[in-house]
Amino acid sequence: MDRKALIREYRATRRPMGVFQVRNTLSGKVLLGSTGDLPSMLNRQRAQLQMGAHPNRDLQADWRAHGPSAFAFEVLDTLTPSDEAGYDPREDLHTLEAMWLAKLAPYGARGYNTERGPDA
Repeated sequence: MDRKALIREYRATRRPMGVFQVRNTLSGKVLLGSTGDLPSMLNRQRAQLQMGAHPNRDLQADWRAHGPSAFAFEVLDTLTPSDEAGYDPREDLHTLEAMWLAKLAPYGARGYNTERGPDA
């Protein structure tokens, strides 16, 4: 298979979507999020931390203090997309993330997330 065919096949393949967490195994604190492409997002989180460029300053500070071996990158839940034409998973991902935020409450001493208002 040539390179262009491989690229077309990759783009046509559905990527797993859902909710992920970056977990500090020493403190138990987590950063929780949702995405339409779990493998890419987990890779991005790891790369930002390694480069010292993660937007979450508290998480970045803990990464610097404890090193990469103190963190786990995990998928918490996946979303099975609808087969409807024009399906947009954003609302479903937002709902799934809200459920996990309510369950884990990763705020303050328990996590790296910032509490959002009801309209966020």
